[in-house]
Parts: sequence; C-alpha cells; structure tokens
Amino acid sequence: MLRIDAPAKINLALHITGQRADGYHLIDSLVVFAEFGDQVSVELSDKDGFQLDGPEAAALSSEAASSNLVVRARDALRDAARRSGLDMPPVGIYLDKRLPVASGIGGGSADAAATIKALCELWDYRPGPEVLAKLALDLGADVPMCLDGKPLTARGIGEALNPVELGFDLDLVIVNPRVGVSTPSVFSALKHRNNAPLPSPEGLNDKDRFVEWLRTTRNDLQPPAQQMVPAIADCLSALRHAGASLARMSGSGASCFGVFDSPGAAQAAAADLQQQHSGWFIAATQTTR
Repeated sequence: MLRIDAPAKINLALHITGQRADGYHLIDSLVVFAEFGDQVSVELSDKDGFQLDGPEAAALSSEAASSNLVVRARDALRDAARRSGLDMPPVGIYLDKRLPVASGIGGGSADAAATIKALCELWDYRPGPEVLAKLALDLGADVPMCLDGKPLTARGIGEALNPVELGFDLDLVIVNPRVGVSTPSVFSALKHRNNAPLPSPEGLNDKDRFVEWLRTTRNDLQPPAQQMVPAIADCLSALRHAGASLARMSGSGASCFGVFDSPGAAQAAAADLQQQHSGWFIAATQTTR
C-alpha cells in the first residue's frame, strides 16, 4: 500500500484582482502548505473501491462516493491514461480525513492532488506536465497548487504558479469554528473585484521581515466571509489573544490561521484555545518547504 500526505493549504494572502467574462475570479495569492493534513493510501485491487475514515470523515459520510474529489481524480487520471492507450488496473483508495470539510484550507483539493500523485506512482504512469496541469485544473482551481505542494504564488484562476523560496518554516495554529461557509456566496458578496495585486514578497530569508511584509497584504474574501459568519471574527480575536503575531482567514473561510514565534508557542496556544473553545477545530502545525 502506498501512502501520500495531503497537506493543508494556507493562503497567507489572497487578493482578488478581477473577474473573467465566464464568471471565474482572478486571484493573486501567496500559498504555503502545512505538515498537518489528510492522508491518501492506494493499492491494487480486484475492483475499484473507496473507503473513508478519520476524525473528520463524518462530514463526508453522506456524500455520494462518485462525487468525492478523490474518486473523480482517479477517474480523470485513468481517462487520461486510456487516451494514451494504457488500461490501468482497479485500485482501492483509502482517505484518512483529518482536515475540516469545506473550510478554506484545501482539504478536498489536497486529497485529489495526493490521489493523482499516488496513482501515478502505483500505476507507473508518467503523464507530461501539460496533461497533469489540465487534469488538475479541471478538478478544481486549487488542485494545481496542491499538486505542486510547495510555497508559491498562484495567479489567474489558480493555474499560473510560481515557486517562492522561503528560507524558514512558519509556526501556525489553524482554527475553524465549525460553521459552514459557501464559497460562491462569499465571492458574490465581494464589493470590489478589481483590487490591487499582491506586492512582491519581501524577507524571504528573514522571518520577522517577512511577517511584517505579510501584514501589508490581505485576504479580500475575509470581510464578506466575516459578515456572513461572525464566528470568523471570534477565531481571529482568539488567535490574537493567544499570542499570534498575525491572524488571518485562509481561502474563503471559515478556517483562520495565526503565526507564532516558535513551535512551542504554537502548541501552547493550541492547547489553551482547545480548552476555551472545545467545539472548534484547532491544530498546531508548521509549514513545509
């Protein structure tokens, strides 16, 4: 059995810079990935199968298996192989769901990306980068960046990716109030869609300077999301009171993150927050490079 991590995606900054004629919004985002996340396991089998487990699995248990991004990623990759004249064997896929569902930290997209990576390895199938890029984007705007899995800027509708060489890891606490947020509704509530783009990152080898620069950026989806879900403001306030040097919402919410000075500070803050807000999802983690 082959196991692949599906790390949480964190939008450190997310600027909305326009909207295409087809309705897709244009973004300019700085994205990092965390050590914490889901895990996808695959193995050859007599027939295709999909099993769901983990502490956050209940939120997906009523979803039809065929609509899960993991299954859609498997089918899309098999179709791509078939067009190349290859017939891929059945597989069993197991998803250990640890990230909250529909929470702005890329859980489903990360799962799809991990499935693609795992099956390429299991099937010994090596599609070209153009095939993979189109396949990932067809599954969702966040899947290409999750397939990349390293610090990057994402532009366009999420398909134009450029690596960012961070010289350090960030110590984070991720908090989710377990209140659902509709991504289309958040985008619809945006008052301005032609905002200033993300400035060039500074302090890529100096954590303090980088966090100072990060404060000059924003998440343009945070104000409309907070209006729809006031609990987001509660999460941000709690993170600041716990000692975060920066607190911000990720993606379209409702997950928020706080930046802390050290792994110990993040873990202590997470423990304190869990005592105060037992109904929230809370996890201390570190970014990866």
